Amino acid sequence: MAVLTIRNVEETIKTSLRVRAAQHGVSMEEEARRILRDALARPGGQTPLGQRLLGRFSDVASEDFEFPVRQAPRTPPAWD
Repeated sequence: MAVLTIRNVEETIKTSLRVRAAQHGVSMEEEARRILRDALARPGGQTPLGQRLLGRFSDVASEDFEFPVRQAPRTPPAWD
């Protein structure tokens, strides 16, 4: 197993971690491991955004939906 040292953690974050660890009945170190494990195990970052949106709104989405026609952006004013 690797060892990880995190420096310059704000006191409020440390206190919140201590309280959260106490609520779960584990050490601060174990709570930090759990937080990291949960954050990095989420599949959200692996699925493309379009696929996630399609899955989320599939019950209300319709295949008849048409995207609005995009217009060219206007030319910015010349401030000369």
